[in-house]
Amino acid sequence: NDHVAPIYIINLLISDLIQFCCMIVEVTKPENLTIREIFIFLYYFGLMASVGFMACVALERYLVIAWPLWYRFRRTIKISIVVCFVVWALPLVFLLPLYFRVDFHILTIIFAVVFLVPLPLFIFSLVGTLKALSASRVSSHEKRRIVAVLVVVLLTYIFLFLPSIIWGLEKKARYSFTFHYLTFTFIKLSPLADLFLYIFIRKGAVDKMLSSLCCCKMESNDISRSTMTE
Repeated sequence: NDHVAPIYIINLLISDLIQFCCMIVEVTKPENLTIREIFIFLYYFGLMASVGFMACVALERYLVIAWPLWYRFRRTIKISIVVCFVVWALPLVFLLPLYFRVDFHILTIIFAVVFLVPLPLFIFSLVGTLKALSASRVSSHEKRRIVAVLVVVLLTYIFLFLPSIIWGLEKKARYSFTFHYLTFTFIKLSPLADLFLYIFIRKGAVDKMLSSLCCCKMESNDISRSTMTE
């Protein structure tokens, strides 16, 4: 049962690696148009899969706090594998319009709506977790770790994915070259942002960061006091 959460993280890592590989190919600019189209398809496939696994991580963290008993008896590797299969399969369905060369404006709206759907889930997971924290019997260390993961997921989505959603749904935003450039730059940073998620999902990472920050603050206070006494 303890291996359920890492399954989603491992799959998220795989989707990020797919995006990295496709971005490397994009930089090399292959002359063959078919190869370029294949890697564009693979990039969006990996991107949409990563969003799905971010949603799985957020929902799983929420269930640990809000519904611990239900989660304890329901979380199995078999269910997680089925969920992972569905998450990998859904992007293939959503990318069918890209394969059939649907009109570009319709395509951007479809992608924007698809990316918009998980946002309420991320907000609900964080808010629901914060509300359920007081009644939960989970250790304080585990609570901090879960909240840190949910905050990272939500902030990553707001800062990196929300501009793409606005760009796809707002007609005026699509005609702004600067906004267009920033949108695609931000969304390509999502695999790097997931590195923070990999850090916070590790046990003890949050406590180590908090203790190091406290040590730095104490050292700075000691230095300021010593300078004042001198």
